Amino acid sequence: MKALAYQKAHTLEAFSIEERDVAEPTLRDTDILVEIRAVGVNPGEALIRSRRSAAVGGRVILGWEFAGVVIQLGPAAKGFAVGDRVMGTGDVTRDGCWAERLAVDHRIVAKIPDQLAFADAASLPIGGLTAWEAIFRHRDTLPAGVGRVLVVGGAGGVGSMAIQLLKARTDAHITATASRSESKAWCQMVGADMVVDHGDDVIAQLRGVGITEVDMIFSTTATASNMDWIAKLLRPFGHLSAVDIAPPFDASPIVSKSISLHTEMVFAKVINGVDLASQGHILSQIANFTASGGVRPIVTTRLEGLTAHNMRSAHQMLESRRTIGKIVITL
Repeated sequence: MKALAYQKAHTLEAFSIEERDVAEPTLRDTDILVEIRAVGVNPGEALIRSRRSAAVGGRVILGWEFAGVVIQLGPAAKGFAVGDRVMGTGDVTRDGCWAERLAVDHRIVAKIPDQLAFADAASLPIGGLTAWEAIFRHRDTLPAGVGRVLVVGGAGGVGSMAIQLLKARTDAHITATASRSESKAWCQMVGADMVVDHGDDVIAQLRGVGITEVDMIFSTTATASNMDWIAKLLRPFGHLSAVDIAPPFDASPIVSKSISLHTEMVFAKVINGVDLASQGHILSQIANFTASGGVRPIVTTRLEGLTAHNMRSAHQMLESRRTIGKIVITL
């Protein structure tokens, strides 16, 4: 089959992802085989491209956000049939979806409602799962006493889904951060009650409208460098949930308030073999919210054709750090 692959980690300037003929995926007992119709492209994949190389003589196929059609089932795959339209993420320890077909565990996949096009469905899984698990955790609800939530980086894929899921599932007051006029408008469009500029003094902006503290901050970007104002803004015994914590990271500013720190890595369950079915369940709920109009797809850029040229264009946009919503490539 055709796939986009590379051998050595590389910069955008030395972009070396190319179209190759590769072997068909091998199904495990719990897998389904999906014919890919659309893929979402994410900042995390661009980061992996710059850091992960293949073993000698091997190749790397990235891509962990897809929509497609089931064409084969493993003997232990349940709840799906050939011909089902599905969406999901995948497993970062296996080949990704930048290919004609993907083998993926059925427990981390959900059916696509008839109302959703493949491109729209492909914009939902990574941002939706990441936001849901980061905000609601295993409780499936906000922690007790959380009435004000601040989403840092509200115009990105994860932030866009976080705002919408908070609006659809809670009564919380939602503040988002964004720095450009178009990203501020996007945050308001997807449901933020107010938007402040993270390039300016966030605390002063909130105090200007009478908000002196918040109960939860969901940070999708620049968490380490924002820790000083995050610690000041969170109430004592509040909650910080973040998706970008990596060394060096100093949590000492939040210790004196006994802040609960939650980290989120969307592939943690599949990597560690823990409660995989919960992700399929979450995706099903997100799909249903979207079909009913409670959540809107976040695709803002569509590229036609899974080609090396289109993938390079997508990575150029991602590395500009000025994208809004989600880039989707259709096959």
